[in-house]
Amino acid sequence: MGDTAVEKVQNLNLNEKSQKKAMKEKKKKDESSGGGVTEMNPWPEYIQKRLDLWDKYKAQYEEQLASKPDLSIVVTLPDGKTVEAKAWKTTPYDVAKGISQGLADSTIIARVNSVLWDLDRPLEGDCKLELLRWDNTDAQAVFWHSSAHMLGEAMERVYGGCLCYGPPIEEGFYYDMFHPEKGVSSTDFHVIEGLVKKIAKEKQNFERLELTKEQLLEMFDYNPFKVRILKEKVDTPTTTAYRCGSLIDLCRGPHVRHTGKVKAFKVTKNSASYWEGKADAESLQRVYGVSFPDPKQLKQWEVIQEEAAKRDHRKIGKEQELFFFHELSPGSCFFQPRGAHIYNVLVNFIRDEYRRRGFQEVVTPNMYNAKLWQTSGHWAHYAENMFSFEVEKETFALKPMNCPGHCLMFDNRTRSWRELPLRMADFGVLHRNELSGALTGLTRVRRFQQDDAHIFCAPQHIEQEIVSCLEFLQFVYQTFGFTFQLKLSTRPEKYLGDLDSWNQAEKCATIQLDFQLPERFNLSYISETGDKKRPVIIHRAILGSVERMIAILSESYAGKWPFWLSPRQVCVVPVGPAFDDYAVQVNEILNANGYMSEADTDAGDTLNKKVRNAQLAQFNYILVVGEKEKTSRTVNVRTRDNKVHGEMSIDELIQHLKKLQVERTLSDDSDLLKF
Repeated sequence: MGDTAVEKVQNLNLNEKSQKKAMKEKKKKDESSGGGVTEMNPWPEYIQKRLDLWDKYKAQYEEQLASKPDLSIVVTLPDGKTVEAKAWKTTPYDVAKGISQGLADSTIIARVNSVLWDLDRPLEGDCKLELLRWDNTDAQAVFWHSSAHMLGEAMERVYGGCLCYGPPIEEGFYYDMFHPEKGVSSTDFHVIEGLVKKIAKEKQNFERLELTKEQLLEMFDYNPFKVRILKEKVDTPTTTAYRCGSLIDLCRGPHVRHTGKVKAFKVTKNSASYWEGKADAESLQRVYGVSFPDPKQLKQWEVIQEEAAKRDHRKIGKEQELFFFHELSPGSCFFQPRGAHIYNVLVNFIRDEYRRRGFQEVVTPNMYNAKLWQTSGHWAHYAENMFSFEVEKETFALKPMNCPGHCLMFDNRTRSWRELPLRMADFGVLHRNELSGALTGLTRVRRFQQDDAHIFCAPQHIEQEIVSCLEFLQFVYQTFGFTFQLKLSTRPEKYLGDLDSWNQAEKCATIQLDFQLPERFNLSYISETGDKKRPVIIHRAILGSVERMIAILSESYAGKWPFWLSPRQVCVVPVGPAFDDYAVQVNEILNANGYMSEADTDAGDTLNKKVRNAQLAQFNYILVVGEKEKTSRTVNVRTRDNKVHGEMSIDELIQHLKKLQVERTLSDDSDLLKF
């Protein structure tokens, strides 16, 4: 006998519930397995071969270590206290534990005689020892580098393939992997995270070995990318490798003591990349992550990321119609009228300060013969980052920086000591051939302008000029409401010029002190005694690139621009169509006085809707006008934060706006009604 209608409906409901339950279970299963991705079983053969070689070489190292003589050494701590220790036996961790277990547990890495040092690596002689915790940026970089190795271990165990580079970055880390058959998907992230969590629970020690190139070439013979690094980058007979768990990797280190130090780990995104960033090289898969020594820090980081997403300058730029990018000119920003307003206000702000501070603005060419860059030394180190082309069988390039051109300008005629310091400022357009994968909104572009200046001075001027540069920096950043920290950047490994000049330069607290370009361009000035002397160049930029500063300001203000910078300063809103003409008149007066003003006379919106639209568009002031305002030639003032300030005459309002503009006030409510 067939089911009744009621029974059929009940059966249908049961089937729907069963189907929904089955779908939920399937979704949960897929998520737990990364859509089918799991740890490989067995692991790739190269892992065991690598481990066998490691064990062999580690045993040899431990024999060498045991044969070291028993020597007493003195370890000096930052407070001047000393600790007795044993060479090749005592480790920084031993010293930290001797002070307190809490210090030992919270220390991430050591610094021995200014060199970062593994906590479990034996000290080798008398030394100065610092113990660095999470609040130190070097310690954070080490922590994230160690986390990258944990990510690399998980990627090998899930995908196989060949690992490439896995460095720490500004906030987190990534690892590149070559695998022509398997791809990384966002559905895999929790599988990787789960495996890393397991790796952390195992508290795998980070072990360090110094091995010969031949030993390492044998160990990494399965990985053509590591072989390239060894053959092309390593120019010493030996180099170091590190192991954690099943992973062994070429690495200078140092690292945290063990994987258990990583208490919170998150895979953040994945993307495509190229080997060493070269578009004609192999395509790689990159996985990004972030980690912390405390789970609470990860939660705080996630909250900050949510807020940062709301403040993303690319999002604000689109919403406020400030700028956009186009595939036909990658890395080159199209500034729309409102964005161009911000751009020009920033440039004019610096330009006004130049007049007050004795800078002279110059205009220099955009392209030069490659001979200029050969003279400056940039061609040998920077040619691949320059846009170069042939003109009449000669090689030319668009300038990536202004300094060589300024050297030509300084050398255009004989200079006297009376002209120094000579401060040249230039807002010239610069081009740098950034890789397409590295282009990131306004923060990494190919076409940009800097508030670039070069100060040609005598050595005795350096101190005062540096102080003046720092005062200039402080003034500008205070105007934006920013604070800043100063860091000393010293001689890089591959420096230009002679060592004596670098030693002299590094005695000063600098913005960027340059003894090399004056030497390369053979620059000189006539001193008081009539002798030829070599000037010094101070490079400085306050905003940096104007593009990057607009990105920083967009995100810092979250699109709520202070009045003096705002691309939407005033919106005039009539209470009804009968007062459109007066609204337009007020708008024209404000525009004539140089303000970014608009009138909303859209008859399709109510008054409340117009006011709300103006507030959402971040107009600093909304001026409501009706019969009373038209008769008395006034406006009714409110802010984007819906603070109602009431009626003001147009002249009073303009005086207030002028005050905000001149003083570059950050608050729109400053002294609004004090007239």
